[in-house]
Amino acid sequence: MSESAQDALQVDLFDQPGHLIRRAQQISVSMFFDAVGRDVTPVQYALLRMLQERPGIDQVTLAREVALDTSTTADIAARLEAKGWIVRRLLARRQRSLELTDEGRAVLARLVPGIHALNQAMLGALAPAERQQFMRLLRKFVQLNNAQSRAPLQAEAPD
Repeated sequence: MSESAQDALQVDLFDQPGHLIRRAQQISVSMFFDAVGRDVTPVQYALLRMLQERPGIDQVTLAREVALDTSTTADIAARLEAKGWIVRRLLARRQRSLELTDEGRAVLARLVPGIHALNQAMLGALAPAERQQFMRLLRKFVQLNNAQSRAPLQAEAPD
């Protein structure tokens, strides 16, 4: 093995951003369930929140707004509909509009204290300036690398 190949193997695993991002995702999901329970997954929460902000948007737009592929979004929407949290209405060209039900709105309202606690738990050990810097850099990383995702964020301006 060449010296440069050997040097490449000497990179500490915990100095590799990909590994740390994977660990951060594991921690984030675990903390989400600890804070809000297991009735809603983080991805389901994202869809419900977007539907709260954009009632009646179609399923394809919803997928773009939360950076998911359309088949995953359709599967999750079907599960949320089965729980009675959203309604899907058939539109032209086999599109579906989605809206929260009263129960879906109630679920989101019940999650608010847990989401606040989650955010505090995730960032609370950081000083206020560190929180701002962390969030600024995290947003920048996501924005700069959005196109590398298999489902890039394609947010549209609200109507």
